[in-house]
Amino acid sequence: MIEFAKSMAGHDRNHIYLVTGKDERFVYLADGNVKLLAEPKKKNRKHIQIIHRLPDEVLGCLEQEVTDLTVKRAIKAYVRILKERAES
Repeated sequence: MIEFAKSMAGHDRNHIYLVTGKDERFVYLADGNVKLLAEPKKKNRKHIQIIHRLPDEVLGCLEQEVTDLTVKRAIKAYVRILKERAES
């Protein structure tokens, strides 16, 4: 299952990430730019908000092999869709 998360605390507040892994207390996040899939960001679960509903266009970006480039494109598409919805 593909999940995105929004950082709610810290210097990266309001940053969108792809959830790459979870454990009891932490989630592991990648954005394909600074935080890569090979070295994801470790963040406390309390400091993020999971984004449950993703547009089909975003899911389509991640259907093939998930790489740093496809993660970056999917996040960019998600942010663009959010801006379009806010403007209308």
